[in-house]
Amino acid sequence: MPRKAIDPAELRAAVAATLPWLDGGEQPARPVLAAAVRLSLRTLEQHAPGHSVEVRVPPFAAVQCVEGPRHTRGTPPNVIEMDPRTWLDLAVGRVSWDDAVTGGRVAASGARADLSALLPLLRF
Repeated sequence: MPRKAIDPAELRAAVAATLPWLDGGEQPARPVLAAAVRLSLRTLEQHAPGHSVEVRVPPFAAVQCVEGPRHTRGTPPNVIEMDPRTWLDLAVGRVSWDDAVTGGRVAASGARADLSALLPLLRF
């Protein structure tokens, strides 16, 4: 059963609550950060449905997205992993995919492990 669609206003509010942190302020409370990461990852999952790429943002969430071959066991062939700050910077367009990858902020393996065409998810 597919997940309920993300309310754009809810996504925007959750991510907006983390903007002071992205601007160099104090890290938001864990539930605030978790909500922003989870809602934005679920939005990515809905914009690019599929199971060929796994995007991980520990400790908060992981989603499978992007059309292509589905993996069923073990480590997926296309994995992207990053910290919450990097994910949110990418999600709002504060850093480009290429800069995040070349700067070592994103670990991406596999031929389909490229989200550049899907980001940013929203802008402020």
